[in-house]
Amino acid sequence: MEQRIVSKDNFIYPRGRYYGHVKPENLVFNANLQEFAQRVSYICNLETGGKLSPEEAYEQIKVLWKNLKRTKKQLQIGENPFQSESDQPKS
Repeated sequence: MEQRIVSKDNFIYPRGRYYGHVKPENLVFNANLQEFAQRVSYICNLETGGKLSPEEAYEQIKVLWKNLKRTKKQLQIGENPFQSESDQPKS
């Protein structure tokens, strides 16, 4: 049986496949969203295990949320939801 060697980063920070509309900004946002979800999961586990106070966990998640929101705005995700690819100006 063939064994696959999995890198430490791929094991600790797994990435799911992206099935949406393939555009660079969507792929970047999806990667950021997956990282956000992974970090929130770690923070929740640390809080549940008593390693973080609820207030610390809340503040850390709040910072992560603000960062995700900022990247969404910078990437202009969802700003023109009814504009199709053919309607967009050519650069």
